[in-house]
Amino acid sequence: MNAMTEPLHTLSNSHLDALEEETIFILREVAAAFERPALLFSGGKDSLVMLRCAEKAFGAGRLPYPLLMIDTGHNFKEVTDFRDFRAKELGAELIVRSVEDSMKRGTVRLAHPGESRNVHQSVTLLEAIEEFRFDALIGGARRDEEKARAKERIFSHRDSFGQWQPKAQRPELWTLFNTRLQPGEHFRVFPISNWTELDVWQYIARESIALPSIYYTHKREVVDRRGLLVPVTELTPPKDGEQVVVRDVRFRTVGDITCTCPVESDAATPEQIVIETLAAEVSERGATRMDDKTSDASMEKRKKDGYF
Repeated sequence: MNAMTEPLHTLSNSHLDALEEETIFILREVAAAFERPALLFSGGKDSLVMLRCAEKAFGAGRLPYPLLMIDTGHNFKEVTDFRDFRAKELGAELIVRSVEDSMKRGTVRLAHPGESRNVHQSVTLLEAIEEFRFDALIGGARRDEEKARAKERIFSHRDSFGQWQPKAQRPELWTLFNTRLQPGEHFRVFPISNWTELDVWQYIARESIALPSIYYTHKREVVDRRGLLVPVTELTPPKDGEQVVVRDVRFRTVGDITCTCPVESDAATPEQIVIETLAAEVSERGATRMDDKTSDASMEKRKKDGYF
C-alpha cells in the first residue's frame, strides 16, 4: 500500500510517531548532556504534550529533571490548578517562582500598576536560573507560532546574560547538537519545534491527554477590542464605550490574563478542535495574544532579553 492509497488516519499516526520519536530523542539528549536541566511547565497544552513524551522517554514517575513555572500572579486559575494536579500526579518536583517576588526585591518595576507582567517574566526566569544553576531549560515553543520563534534552533544557546543572539546560533546538521557551554551560559531546548498547532491537537486526541477546561468551549464575558475578544476580568475590565457580551469561546493558547484572548468556538473535544484548526487562517498567537501586537514588546526583542 503506497502513500496515495494509505488511509488518512494511518498517515496521520505515522507523522505523529515521527514527531514523538524526535521529541523523545531530544528529551533524552538533554538528560545525557546537561547536569542541571529543568522542564518549563505552565500547565498549557504544549508543555503537557512534552510531559507525555517525557513519560514515554523515561517511564512514568521517573522524570529526571524538575518542572519550573514562572508565575506572573495573573494566570488563569484553571491552568495553575491543573499544573499543580498534573505535577502531583506525576510525582514530579515542581518549582514555582513568581514575578511578584521579583517586584518585592525591586528587580522588576512596573511602569504603572495596570502594566502586563508577561514581559517581566524574563527577569524572574533569569533569577531562577541563577538560583538553581540550571544549564538547560526545556520549553514548549514551536516554530509555527511566531516569526521570531521560527528562527530558533532546537538547542538555542544563551549567553552569560541570558540573551539570545539570532546570528550566533549553532548549526544543527544531521541532528547533531553542539551543547558546549562556557561558565554562566545555558541552553533553551525546544523538543517540539517542528510540531504545528494541528500536530499538537492531533496528538492530544490520539493520546487522550487531559487539559485545563478553558481549552474547550465555555461561556465567557468578553469585549471586542481591535479584533480580539478580550476576557472581562478584574485585571481586564471593559473600557468606556465597550459593550460586554457573552460568547461561546475557548483559548487556543494560555498565558497571562492581561494579554491572552479566547476565540469564538463551540469545539468541545480535541477532534472538533482539529477540524477548526484545519480551517484557521491565523496562528494561535496572532489570533489571541495582545502583547504580540506592539513593536516595543515584540517576541524577538523579548527573546533577546531572555524571554522563553
